[in-house]
Amino acid sequence: MIYLLLKGVELYSLLLVIYALLSWFPGGYQSPFGKLLARLCEPYLSLFDRLNLHFGPIDFTIMAAILLLNFASRGLVILIGTFL
Repeated sequence: MIYLLLKGVELYSLLLVIYALLSWFPGGYQSPFGKLLARLCEPYLSLFDRLNLHFGPIDFTIMAAILLLNFASRGLVILIGTFL
């Protein structure tokens, strides 16, 4: 169960990175793949919109989202491990 949780977090983190890289390609978000990624990633990323992590032209929202997701999953693994 823990293995599946960590693999799921790893996969979602990869999807978030790919979503961020799509901004480098004109029309990347309008492609069918870009729209699918937007439907998967934007609900989670919208939780971080209030933090205003834009510094000049660079947006650190996705990096913060990935870090929090990984910290939370590691904390959950530790918590589950204490009960096993």
